[in-house]
Amino acid sequence: QVQLQESGGGLVHPGGSLTLSCAASGRSFGGYAVAWFRRQAPEMDRDFVAAIRWSGGNTAFEDSVKGRFTISRDYAKNTVSLQMNSLKPEDTAVYYCAAGRPIVSEMRKVRAYGSWGQGTQVTVSA
Repeated sequence: QVQLQESGGGLVHPGGSLTLSCAASGRSFGGYAVAWFRRQAPEMDRDFVAAIRWSGGNTAFEDSVKGRFTISRDYAKNTVSLQMNSLKPEDTAVYYCAAGRPIVSEMRKVRAYGSWGQGTQVTVSA
């Protein structure tokens, strides 16, 4: 199983940008899909944000982040990044990186991912 570590969270003003990074250890991302989920409050479920297939680069985005967020992979560093632009207060959440081998129809499902990072806080506030 791959171990994941997120980085790059922080506090940003509305309209600002942040880049989150997910690094793998223990093995490469080869054969996996890597996704970002977020939890906006402790009592809420994790919601899908974006995903990318390591091989092929197919991507998927939740509707509210389309056009603002991009997801990319770096083969040399074995990392996946989530570039977040035009951030809004409602993007405030703990963001989690996840890795798994979902079929296409399951790429947005929490249950399809078996490896998770600890999460990184993103706060969008004036």
